[in-house]
Amino acid sequence: MDVVMEYVDTYVFDSVYLKAADMTSTEPLPRNNLIRQSISLFVFIYAYIVIFYFGTAGLSYRLVYDKKQEQHPKFLPRQRFLEMACASRALPLITIMTIPWVLGELHGKSLVYKEWDKYGYPYLFISAVVFILFTDFCIYWIHRLEHHPAVYAQCHKLHHKWIVCTPFASHAFHPIDGYLQSLPYHLAVFVFPMHEYVYLALFAFVNVWSVMIHDGEYVSSNPVVNGAAHHTVHHLYFNYNYGQFTTLFDRLFNTYRKPTAEIYDRSRRNSKTVQNAQAVAIDTALPTLEAHKKTQ
Repeated sequence: MDVVMEYVDTYVFDSVYLKAADMTSTEPLPRNNLIRQSISLFVFIYAYIVIFYFGTAGLSYRLVYDKKQEQHPKFLPRQRFLEMACASRALPLITIMTIPWVLGELHGKSLVYKEWDKYGYPYLFISAVVFILFTDFCIYWIHRLEHHPAVYAQCHKLHHKWIVCTPFASHAFHPIDGYLQSLPYHLAVFVFPMHEYVYLALFAFVNVWSVMIHDGEYVSSNPVVNGAAHHTVHHLYFNYNYGQFTTLFDRLFNTYRKPTAEIYDRSRRNSKTVQNAQAVAIDTALPTLEAHKKTQ
């Protein structure tokens, strides 16, 4: 993140803080001042995630999303706008909770490095694979624990309001839920080394991936990749497919549920027969699931 803040400070924030100092007849805050860094990080990260969220989800909705899914009986009235409103409320708080991790990175507490060949060029690829597996494992357990009765209603239930998702559901979380599920991405660089540009590229990728698994277009039927079809199963049936990128940990810990054939077939999944059957199955199972989560 320091390479990003170097550019942002040079072309934006230096002049902003200088102008603020002139207006208040005070000395401008130096770049290494914690107050300045915290404010700058909030402004930059919040602006980035809002633009990225609405841009990526908006493009996905316009170009990829199967809008016939909005005719599903479990699709809520004005759901797309409810998802955007939910995300808009959550993102500022998630940004605030994220800042201490980024400050740690800026102050050299992480294992992010600058030299491309510091650990050898093959390690650049290896570290990316390790990042995916590490974060997938962590998110699997965070996500699964969020389904525990002690925290589900207070934290994760809001995201399951979207049973049939649009891409805008990707960031439509309770703030604590969104922060917890993003935590492994920040923790990773405090556990193993990563080149700063590899890390930044992966950080952009995970935001795109979050939109993709909510986009309702089931391109991949790969049994290892946790694509949109697998995540749709999670939203429809709740207690399966907790992974983010792969199905490995769902298979390992017995929470994997294979998407049925009609999920991959657009004409079949949009048929009223299939959609009504799904709605009946959800209505039948949901009271039991909710009661189970309350009483355990």
